[in-house]
Amino acid sequence: MSVQSPKVTFDILPYGADEPWKLSYLWQHIESIIREAARDYGYSEIRTPIYERTELFCRGVGDASDIVMKEMFTFLDRGERSISLRPEGTASVMRAFLEHKLSQERSVHKFFYIGPMFRYERPQSGRYRQFHQFGVEAIGSGQPAQDAETIDLLWEICRRLGLQGLKLHINSVGDAASRQAYREALQDFLRPHYENLSQDSKTRFEKNPLRILDSKDAGDKKILEGAPSILTSLSPEAKDHFDEVRRLLDRIGIPYEINDRIVRGLDYYTKTVFEITADVLGAQNALGGGGRFDGLIASLEGPDLPAVGFAGGIERVLQAMLAQNAALPPQPAPLLYLLPLGEEARRACFVLATEARRKGVFVEVDLHAKKVQAGLQTASKLNARYCAIIGSEEIAKGLAQLKTLATRQQAEVPLNRLIDFCLEEKV
Repeated sequence: MSVQSPKVTFDILPYGADEPWKLSYLWQHIESIIREAARDYGYSEIRTPIYERTELFCRGVGDASDIVMKEMFTFLDRGERSISLRPEGTASVMRAFLEHKLSQERSVHKFFYIGPMFRYERPQSGRYRQFHQFGVEAIGSGQPAQDAETIDLLWEICRRLGLQGLKLHINSVGDAASRQAYREALQDFLRPHYENLSQDSKTRFEKNPLRILDSKDAGDKKILEGAPSILTSLSPEAKDHFDEVRRLLDRIGIPYEINDRIVRGLDYYTKTVFEITADVLGAQNALGGGGRFDGLIASLEGPDLPAVGFAGGIERVLQAMLAQNAALPPQPAPLLYLLPLGEEARRACFVLATEARRKGVFVEVDLHAKKVQAGLQTASKLNARYCAIIGSEEIAKGLAQLKTLATRQQAEVPLNRLIDFCLEEKV
């Protein structure tokens, strides 16, 4: 029996991780900032199952997408139903939105989520078969301002996390009329080069030629250097929408670059698409991205409601923060380490610790204390601020020997004042 984690996965540990970004308290820090920012922008949390019926992703993500064709973890359950671990968050959110008839609750709906996703990735730097996304979905508004708000929220999360050197890349993949015109123009351009395309791009040529723009194949990239821009095929409505998104980004001071090769990896996008990158991550430099998907809900047999959203990767965000030496919180440490000497002191310290914890003070008790020096070493290793040494003599006097570990200064503190002292010292 193997006692190792499955290939291309990892554990998030409280301590002892082989890389700093795998420490759980850092994940908690990032998640708390995401939740706070989402709340400030009016987004409410939604949690969905980590698996769904496979059909949902085939219809929602696109049966011609790489995700569905190559990357999903799919299996039959005991009822012979095809089930897939969720490879992304949007389809599940839309399913929950429809199933619970949330469209009847209000006109505009804003959700955020944080959780694990699953794709059968080949082993490579920065990609894992279980990875963690945070994302938002805004449903019910087709206004360009909703696109700009969504972009701004991802930008603001990155800013609050202390990330530097951010770049926003934006594009428009247009509406249905725009994409049909561009599809024909792109196929006309690629047809003479068809035999030199990668096998994946040959498959996409008829099914979804726009996805060829997202090819990572070096030969495909060379061919695409002369390809027409989708921006020349935008319908008047799609062009006006994109122009207004850009004006709003200018007004709120977010710099951007227009990148007409961004199409994103999912088939449901319409009009605005975007990515935010950080150059410290090398080839896998996207921290997050998204766009508008006005037809997705209708394709799932729901009302024809516009929507826009994004998803970001927690792994990449953390790695970028560490690479940039962004401000990160220290590992949580006890304010007080209780060092009882003897059974009577152990009982007294247990009661003290319980009372302090119930008042919100981080306290640890050495339940196996035998020697003062060993206990002090343990307290120092835990980065405790104070260590209270309590034995039978201290109990008789009603005092604790309180040592400040950073300075090694020691003072006597009345036992009945110890918790009040901790509350006063709590930051």
